[in-house]
Amino acid sequence: MPGTRGPRRIPLLVAALGALLTVTACGSGGGGGDGGQGGGSTIRIGYQAFPSGDLIVKEKGLLEKALPDHTVKWIKFDSGASINTAFVAGSVDLAAIGSSPVARGLSEPLNIPYKVTWVLDVAGDNEALVARDGSGVEDVRNLAGRKVATPFSSTSHYSLLAALDRAGVDPAKVDLLDLEPQDIVAAWSRGDIDAAYVWLPTLDELARSGKTLVSSRELAAAGKPTLDLGVASTAFIEKQPEVIAAWRKAQAQALDLIHDDPSAAAEAVGKQLGIGSEDAAAQLKQGIFLEPAEQAGDTWLGTPGRVGGLARNLHSAAEFLAGQKQIPAAPELSELEKAVYVEGLSDAVSG
Repeated sequence: MPGTRGPRRIPLLVAALGALLTVTACGSGGGGGDGGQGGGSTIRIGYQAFPSGDLIVKEKGLLEKALPDHTVKWIKFDSGASINTAFVAGSVDLAAIGSSPVARGLSEPLNIPYKVTWVLDVAGDNEALVARDGSGVEDVRNLAGRKVATPFSSTSHYSLLAALDRAGVDPAKVDLLDLEPQDIVAAWSRGDIDAAYVWLPTLDELARSGKTLVSSRELAAAGKPTLDLGVASTAFIEKQPEVIAAWRKAQAQALDLIHDDPSAAAEAVGKQLGIGSEDAAAQLKQGIFLEPAEQAGDTWLGTPGRVGGLARNLHSAAEFLAGQKQIPAAPELSELEKAVYVEGLSDAVSG
């Protein structure tokens, strides 16, 4: 909770999760489909407002065009933690979520029955740790005793802990605040926090009056990469695999647009974020977007009988979270390999 010193402990996470289930089921995440069990005519997609192919799919109605007999319901979330809560509540079928919350979701105590179906992007300079001008913070080592905000259970939270670990700073000596992106902006403008680790477009707002200390691109080079992933409930995959195939093809179209027509991609993303095309183009350039065919490569999702390196990435993230006492223990690699859905992927990304 905001103001709590040190990372949130598991009992508090479980308690908060339980308290939020009813709210999520009855609020923006609920109502539609068949309660997350697949087979319904409504597809409930959780999305986040960060520059990605997912926003292009939404803006251009690519999935609606591919599946005219379905109703596509897009539900906005502010963080991976809230999306995990929605999956537990059976309120979404598919979603865009960071690799760190996915690693957490696949681990105890959540054990969420979902699978990774796509890599939306690899975090680069589109996620970073920024210190506020006037805070006196010049590098990560200066954060001991300071107030640092990030959305807990997100890729930014994972990267913040990795940055502190790399700098030899004990997280227990940092006043870590659990704030959603819009709340970070407000706290920053009031001078209530000294630094924040967050993603675009919020990151751009902070950078105007702050100094970047480390980016997720740098941490990836140091062995702690983070990704934005597409996930789907296992029950939904089993009952409506054709929807997953259509969703993947739509996402592949969006990646092609990012690579082949950056201006059109920026225009679509800008409309979704409420910013100009030039700003959207600059933000898209800060992320790392795969070519569609790379999705089925050994580095990422892989192919049937040969799961790619994504499972090892999730295992590494889970081991790190366990070491930071964010989860009790990391799942076995074999369990995480089962959580990477590769059936039909090659067909969706070819041609």
